[in-house]
Amino acid sequence: MPVKLNNYDLSKHVIILTGATDGIGKEMARILSLFNPKRLILPARNKVKGNNLLEYIKFSNGHINNIEIWDMDLEDLQSVKNFANKFIKEIGELHILINNAGIIVQNQIIKTKDNFELQFQVNHLAPFLLTLMLLDTMKKSVSAELPGKIALTSSEANKFGEIDFDNLNLEKGSYLNPFQAYGNTKLMNVLVTKELSRIVQNENITTYSLHPGVIITNINHLNRNYLNYLLYILLIISRVEITTEQGAINVLYPVFSHENKETGKYYKDGVEEEPNKVAYDQEVAKKLWDVSEKILKNHGMI
Repeated sequence: MPVKLNNYDLSKHVIILTGATDGIGKEMARILSLFNPKRLILPARNKVKGNNLLEYIKFSNGHINNIEIWDMDLEDLQSVKNFANKFIKEIGELHILINNAGIIVQNQIIKTKDNFELQFQVNHLAPFLLTLMLLDTMKKSVSAELPGKIALTSSEANKFGEIDFDNLNLEKGSYLNPFQAYGNTKLMNVLVTKELSRIVQNENITTYSLHPGVIITNINHLNRNYLNYLLYILLIISRVEITTEQGAINVLYPVFSHENKETGKYYKDGVEEEPNKVAYDQEVAKKLWDVSEKILKNHGMI
C-alpha cells in the first residue's frame, strides 16, 4: 500500500534539495513548497531548467516566494565547494539536506574535470563533500525542538553493490556493467548514511538513505537499451513501477514521519528495509568515510 504524506509546517526550516530539476526531485521541490519552508534552496547547474522548475512550481501551486535557485554542478567539486561556502556566508542555517541528485553511466568511463569517474563523483563524492562542508552549520542550527535531517536518495541497486577500496573510482572493469557500477555508488550512499548517523548521534540530527521506487526519469549518459535493462532488473526487485509523485513521497515520508525516530536506516518505497549486509560493517563504513575525506583533502576541497 503506497505511503501518504501529511501536511507539515516547515516555516522554521531552511532546506537544500539537490537534483530538483528533473524526475522525483522536481516533485519533491513542488511538495516541499506546499509546506511553506523558511527557505528552500535548489541547486542547479542548468539555469534554464532551474527557471523552468520555478515556473512549474508556480503553475502548480504558486508557492515560490521562499524558493531560490542557486548554481551548483556536482560534476565540478569546486562548484560544490563554492556553493557550500556561499550558503554558509549568506544563509548560515540549515535544518534539512536532501542529497537527491544521481546519475547512471552506460558501459564506458566518463571522467569529470576533477578526473574522477562520473558516477563516483556525482553519486558519492560530491554529495559527501556538500554534506561534510555543511555539517557544522546544521549542528549549530538544530535543537531537540527543531531537529536536523540528512537524506541520501539511494536505490535497491545497493544490494548488488560492492566496496572495493582499490577500485572506488570504478575504473577497473565494473564500468562494463553499468548496473554494478551504479550499485556500488548506491551502496556508498547507504554506508555514508550509517557512518554519519554515528558521527551525529548526539547532535539532534537524523540520517536516512532511501529507495524511492522504480520510476522512468531523465537519466543522463544512458541509452534506452541500458535504461530498459536497468528498469527490468529494478522492476523484478520492486515488482511495480510508480509515478514520480509517489517516488517523491516515498523519499519525503520517512524523513518527516514522526514514527521514524531511529537514525541511519534504509527505506524502500517509504518503508524501512534491510539494505546490503555490507552496510552493517562499521569498519567498511568508517573506512569509506575516511578514504573519501582523504581524497577530498588531496584535491584541496577540505
